[in-house]
Amino acid sequence: MNQAAIVPEGAAVIADSVSKTFTQWQRKEGVKGIFRQQKKIVTALNDASFQIKKGEFVAYAGPNGAGKSTTMKLLSGMLSPTEGSISVLGMSPERDRIALMKRIGVLFGNRTELWWDHPVIQSFEWKKVVWNIPDEIYKRNLDRMKELLEIDGVQNTFARELSLGQRMRADLAMMLLHSPELVLLDEPTLGLDVVAKRQMIEFLKKINREDGVTILVTSHDMDDLEEMAQRIMMISKGQLAYDGDFDGLRRLTGNMTNFTVTTDGRRPELEGCRFLGGEHGVFEFEADLSCTSIQRLLEMLSRSDGIRDVEIRRVPIEQVIAGLYQSWKGEKV
Repeated sequence: MNQAAIVPEGAAVIADSVSKTFTQWQRKEGVKGIFRQQKKIVTALNDASFQIKKGEFVAYAGPNGAGKSTTMKLLSGMLSPTEGSISVLGMSPERDRIALMKRIGVLFGNRTELWWDHPVIQSFEWKKVVWNIPDEIYKRNLDRMKELLEIDGVQNTFARELSLGQRMRADLAMMLLHSPELVLLDEPTLGLDVVAKRQMIEFLKKINREDGVTILVTSHDMDDLEEMAQRIMMISKGQLAYDGDFDGLRRLTGNMTNFTVTTDGRRPELEGCRFLGGEHGVFEFEADLSCTSIQRLLEMLSRSDGIRDVEIRRVPIEQVIAGLYQSWKGEKV
């Protein structure tokens, strides 16, 4: 059957009941100190299903070993599923990998496609020739990458001499030279400083917003993901544990809010609020607004003596995720 014919219109990625297992051989000590090989089956994905529409910017998160990188490799055709089916831009990554790679871009934050002992521009020109990128598309995209990613000053520098931030920007530029419709990014901000990370995030948001490029990105930095993406899929023990927006993710752990109270030195007693710490008249609290309304919270604060200032803010998404990871450790998926 032609897989493209059954793909819903507007779908960029479809994963249907996908499982992926690996076989590991481990050495185990037997009787009288004699070692023997023992086969172990490791399940990276377990009956996972999801869809991504064209033009979406989707975050993909989960604890170490949850199956994020495996998913990226399956979508790009580097691995084949043990069970289930995958469609990317109406094609099978397993059967149509060469044709698919002409329409997608893949970037792993801990790897590079740049030629290590050559100037960056030579890697770009190599891709132009091997991928048969038309002159006008190559020039247009290269000029745009120089402007938006600020790589004009490093294109004649050897890849081995680049800083991590420069290399990541050069790798991203190289990945986009052929105008991919879908971009798969695995930890693209890994190890970047604040300035380089900001440049990376703003650029990705720009190509998604202005060019309609579909983006799926993994990261351990949840603040980065919340700023970039409109939707987040979370995986735990090989299965999809959450798929929705970031506000919905917060609601899973209650409507948690942190607030700082500045007083004349006295610590206020606030019923239903958890004291997080503080001294010298500045105290941190946490409240679940699904249990204690904001109106109730403000009433308690107004009745407390010595209060000079109050700052209320949402719980950082990192804190929400950490709580979910802890709860998932005890679950049987």
